[in-house]
Amino acid sequence: MTSAGNDEVVAAPRRAAHAAGLRLRRATAADAECVGGICHEAFRAVAARHGFPDDAPDAVSARELASDLIDRDDVYAVVATLDGEVVGSNYLWEFADVTAAGPLTVFTARQAGGVGRRLMEDVLDRACARNATAVRLVQTGYYTASLALYLKLGFEVCEPLMLVQGPAVKRVVAGHTVRAGRVGDVSACVSLCRRVHGHDRRAEVLRAVAKRTLKIVEHGGRVSGYSTGVGFFGHTLGESNADVEALIGATDRFAGPGFLVPLRNTALLRWCLEQGLALVQPMNLMGIGLYKTPSGAALPSVLY
Repeated sequence: MTSAGNDEVVAAPRRAAHAAGLRLRRATAADAECVGGICHEAFRAVAARHGFPDDAPDAVSARELASDLIDRDDVYAVVATLDGEVVGSNYLWEFADVTAAGPLTVFTARQAGGVGRRLMEDVLDRACARNATAVRLVQTGYYTASLALYLKLGFEVCEPLMLVQGPAVKRVVAGHTVRAGRVGDVSACVSLCRRVHGHDRRAEVLRAVAKRTLKIVEHGGRVSGYSTGVGFFGHTLGESNADVEALIGATDRFAGPGFLVPLRNTALLRWCLEQGLALVQPMNLMGIGLYKTPSGAALPSVLY
């Protein structure tokens, strides 16, 4: 996708017919157990059907994630009901002008009936109403049904990705020092993110400081990269591959199913393989609206 101007905003999606009795409403705390269970089962079933490892959290973790997202002020949570029964959910992460959609999940017995499309239309409407400059998501590459849905709704593939996993590599990169991040590093991280991505991820950096997951890499006497966590929900970036390699090398464990590497960055993927890491599955960073091809090295989160 070509870079858009900062004044460009997300447009409302085109409508399609939906099942009679389908209704949407804001999620409440009472929905967490149900939607968490749907999320766990939906991802598990899709992975099993395609012969790939299950990248969904276990049932307990899925319910805890749903509860956390529903409770957050910076996440819009919506559920779909059919004849009064909760059959799916979706989220819009609203911590910046560039928003993120998902996870979108639908009860397995209700899939292919328009529920997922309606849930995605709803979060796109929400982004449009907020004048968001972009909506992004990361799609499971082998699941062509979701790829088709997102393409129909106007998403474009911004960056093909590969999910990477394995044991900690414990590698030091010469000339690059990795340390814990602190509040005083936030401005440097924001500035670096703007140079690499063309937009601001300040809220995520501040959250990483609060959770003590922010890591800083310094090279040549300055901050040359950072990571909010090398894993599924964290993003990492640097001026060069060496910065990102240093951050990967200093990570004790890759959280969740692993971390995402752009397929076009073959040098970094080759380095990961040389460290004994494995390529797990293809994924796609997709988006509507503003997008700039990174000018440095970057590992997106499962959000973007």
